[in-house]
Amino acid sequence: MTTPTDPSAERIVLDALGAALAQEPADARIAIAYSGGLDSTVLLDATVRIAGAARCVAFHIHHGLSANADRWLAHCEEHAAALGVSFAARHVDVRRDPGVSLEAAARDARYRALDALCDSEHVRRIWLAQHADDQAETVLLQLLRGAGLAGLAAMAPEYRPAGAAVTRVRPLLHVLRAQLEDYARARALRWIDDESNADTRFARNALRHHVLPQLAVHFPGFRDALARTAAHAAAAQRLVDELARLDLQAVASEDGQSLSRDALLAFGDERALNLLRYWMRALGLPAASTARLTDALRQLRDVHDDHGLRVDHAGQTLRSYRGQIYWEAGDSGDPADETALIERPVSELTWRGEPVWRLPAWRGTFVFTEVAAGDPLAAEPAAAIPATLLTNQRLRVRARSGGERMRCDAHGPSRTLKNLFQERGVPSWKRDVPLLFVDDLLLFVPLLGVNLTALDALHANRAKVVQRADEQGGAAERRIRIDWREDLLIA
Repeated sequence: MTTPTDPSAERIVLDALGAALAQEPADARIAIAYSGGLDSTVLLDATVRIAGAARCVAFHIHHGLSANADRWLAHCEEHAAALGVSFAARHVDVRRDPGVSLEAAARDARYRALDALCDSEHVRRIWLAQHADDQAETVLLQLLRGAGLAGLAAMAPEYRPAGAAVTRVRPLLHVLRAQLEDYARARALRWIDDESNADTRFARNALRHHVLPQLAVHFPGFRDALARTAAHAAAAQRLVDELARLDLQAVASEDGQSLSRDALLAFGDERALNLLRYWMRALGLPAASTARLTDALRQLRDVHDDHGLRVDHAGQTLRSYRGQIYWEAGDSGDPADETALIERPVSELTWRGEPVWRLPAWRGTFVFTEVAAGDPLAAEPAAAIPATLLTNQRLRVRARSGGERMRCDAHGPSRTLKNLFQERGVPSWKRDVPLLFVDDLLLFVPLLGVNLTALDALHANRAKVVQRADEQGGAAERRIRIDWREDLLIA
């Protein structure tokens, strides 16, 4: 441990941040998570010294969990201004779901708010002040919780969560807290002390105040040893992730939303569980306990009736349908039944030959393509529609509300969309599609096609159509194919 007057602590901190700065794009702004505590105060001060105040922006999150939170916000804003650093803050409402600790809920809220601030300031990397003692605490906590490799890997020097746009950078991860204290004293820095850090009812605080001091006496190098453990676990995790990625390619649907049940069960239990964990991460689902995943695998092996499979996790339900397994939002009852119907605003367009109709709320586009006269599709009523049935018509798009019907077979009756989706094997998570209407007539449903009942009704109004066609100079000969194309990139 360094002494309060040891000048090497200042050099260690500045060198660590200098190495991190070298990895940043030239002249890129440096976002810093600034709570006002010792660690982030040192991070902010040292970053300003090596990068310059003009490149720095400090982000503060007001959790509202302490009576002193307003005072902390004022302190941080004042200190950032004294350094000449841009400053932004955001208030969060920490809400705890059942079984989630206050620490975890506050951490999740904090990271969401930091990501939002990064987005508003157009930065894609944020520096965090976690240090070597934090890393040791994290590894010990994960060990005591019986965590697997991912947990033991603890905090990475750089990490971007799945689906996130912001990379979290921890440039002080190999610096001791004692060295940060020495730096702060040498620089005469002022910081705030969060009173909750002394509350040993929190597991991390209990380790910090009661366990780590004893480890330091008997095992002086324990921090380095635990850091090596984290690095070994991270390396092993990368290997098992690569195996899971290859397995996912072999058993997943093209969009990755479902897995082949038989192919999954052909793996041994350990490999199948590894794949399930990786798949859930890829879908953005929170990690599930080993007990829950083991139960899911047991049900997949033992329950042969699709209706009998039921695994709930984080507001999702694992379902099986026609040999595929998938996660479905909420409690949707029968796995072959309707998915949860999502309300969206109604969109309208008076169609005058537009080739595309972009619908951001649906993350997709309706495409209207003219079919050549010699194309076989031109003779298929369900494949190509006379342009005069669409031109100057009020087209409307809305979400399913349940009970809609259409007729796909020229000689068959109308049937509910639910029955048609089931008959065609469309899994429930793909049934949330935009319905295209002409006024109040359901004309087209993605994955199902044109509603022949609506075509008959439009043809019955033929007199107006023919008149309109004459006015437009032969437009009646043109036929239009309608397609729905989902965005390739999910926001």
